[in-house]
Amino acid sequence: MIASAQVVIFFVFYIAIFGLSLWALIDLLGRPASAFPQAGKRTKGFWGAIVGVATAVSFSVIPIPGVPHLPSFLALLAAVGAIVYLVDVKPAVSPYSRRRGPRGPSGPSGGW
Repeated sequence: MIASAQVVIFFVFYIAIFGLSLWALIDLLGRPASAFPQAGKRTKGFWGAIVGVATAVSFSVIPIPGVPHLPSFLALLAAVGAIVYLVDVKPAVSPYSRRRGPRGPSGPSGGW
């Protein structure tokens, strides 16, 4: 009973790390490359490699019965890469990569 509960808890843990990494990757792909140097951060390619590898590793660590997977401690490394991007890089890059919504007659130009 306890062993099966542990398996479920670890499975949820690995899925959460994969979701976190995927969220970081999707956010990164939506940012312009010029925003990273403007914010004083490494290039988009550098962070793309970090977050891309973190996403791939976190997916490969998910324990699926009958399918070989990577050692589980690598999930923690993947989580670190995604968390550093989401907590440090994303807030720094956000002001330089504002996403604009639809413009109507009362948009930024005032309509005239």
